Amino acid sequence: MPMKSLVVRYLSLVKFSHTIFAMPFALIGFFLAVRWQHYPFSWALFGKVILCMVFARSAAMAFNRILDLEYDRLNPRTAQRELPTGRISYRQAVMFTLLNVLLFIFTTYFINRICFYLSPVALAVVLGYSYTKRFTAFSHLVLGLGLSLAPIGAYLAVVGHFHWLPLIYSGVVICWVAGFDIIYSLQDVGFDQALHLYSMPVWLGKARALQVSAVLHLLSAGGVVLAGWLAHFGWLYWVGVGWFAFMLWYQHRLVTPDDISRVNLAFMTTNGIASCVFALFVILDLFIS
Repeated sequence: MPMKSLVVRYLSLVKFSHTIFAMPFALIGFFLAVRWQHYPFSWALFGKVILCMVFARSAAMAFNRILDLEYDRLNPRTAQRELPTGRISYRQAVMFTLLNVLLFIFTTYFINRICFYLSPVALAVVLGYSYTKRFTAFSHLVLGLGLSLAPIGAYLAVVGHFHWLPLIYSGVVICWVAGFDIIYSLQDVGFDQALHLYSMPVWLGKARALQVSAVLHLLSAGGVVLAGWLAHFGWLYWVGVGWFAFMLWYQHRLVTPDDISRVNLAFMTTNGIASCVFALFVILDLFIS
C-alpha cells in the first residue's frame, strides 16, 4: 500500500479535519499564558502543544472506531468507514492508537512535570468517552469534557499551574461541544434505539434534545461573555464573542425535529468557523488591544 494512500486513510480514520473544533481553544489557552504571564513565545513549546493535541485526539478517535466497529458495520451511515470496509485493519488501528498514546505521554514529558503527571488523566477522559453511549445519555457532556482539556492543557504547558480564565473557557467548550454533538446524534436516533444505545435524542426525543442543545449553547455563549467581562478584554474580543454567539444561534436555524437534512452543515461548517474566528479575535485582542 503506497505510503501516501495509507496516511490519507489514517487521517480519514480519525477525522483529522475535526481537529478544528478544539485546536482554536488550545491556542487561546497557550497565548493567554504567554501574554498574561509574560512568558517568551517558544516555537518549540508551541510545537509540543500542537503535537499533544494531535496525538491525544488521534488516539481517542481511533479508539472510538475500534470500540464501535460492530456498530459501524451495522449502521448505513458509518458502514463505509475505514475499519468496516477493511481499508485499515483492526490490528493497524490498535497499533495506531497505542502509538499515539505513547507519543502523547512522551511529548508531555518534555513539556513540564504537571503535564506529564496529568497525561494519564487526560487520556482516561478522552478514551473513556467511547464507552459512555452504552450506558448514559450524558455522553455528549463527556465528549465536551474531553475537548475542554485543550485550553487548560495548553495553559499548563506554558506556566505549569492552573488559572481561573482557562477553566472558564473549558466550561465554554463543554457546553458548546455537548450542544453540537446532540445535534449530530439526531442522525442515528432510530439506529441507537434499535441497538439500545444512549443519547439525548433517544432519551428525550428530537424536539426536547434540541431544546437541551440550545440551552447548552446559551450557557456556552454566556461563558465567553463572562470571561471577557472578568478579564477586561478589549473591543476585538467582543467582536469575536458576537460572531461566536451568532454561529451558535445560526446552527439551530438549520436543524429542526422534522428536518435534519442540514445536520452536517450545522455540525462541521458553523462550528468550525465559530471556533476559528473566535480564537482569532481573542488572540488579536491579547496582542493589539
